[in-house]
Amino acid sequence: MERDQNEELRALQDTLYFIGGKWRIPIINSICNGNKRFREIERSIPGITTRMLSKELKDMELNKLVKRNVYPDTPVLIEYEPTSYCRTFGKIIAEMIEWGREHRKVIIEN
Repeated sequence: MERDQNEELRALQDTLYFIGGKWRIPIINSICNGNKRFREIERSIPGITTRMLSKELKDMELNKLVKRNVYPDTPVLIEYEPTSYCRTFGKIIAEMIEWGREHRKVIIEN
């Protein structure tokens, strides 16, 4: 069976677009590890600004990766959760973490 290299390239470009941002994977990792509120997510990611986190969460919501839940409390409570679609990326993140650990070992040994 012949591979469609153009289709593969488009799929790779779509994936790289998603993971290409500096903050998206750390945000997903934070949310999947139980941080639901904006400040919890922000505190769990060193170096991210409030403005950047807000922008990324809005973009991720538009791309069906996170769901924003608003609870009419006083003050209003907003929580974020990963969508089932987002969770499909979990195996890839786990592989990336493992690869990163192995890569660090290789670099330190040399």
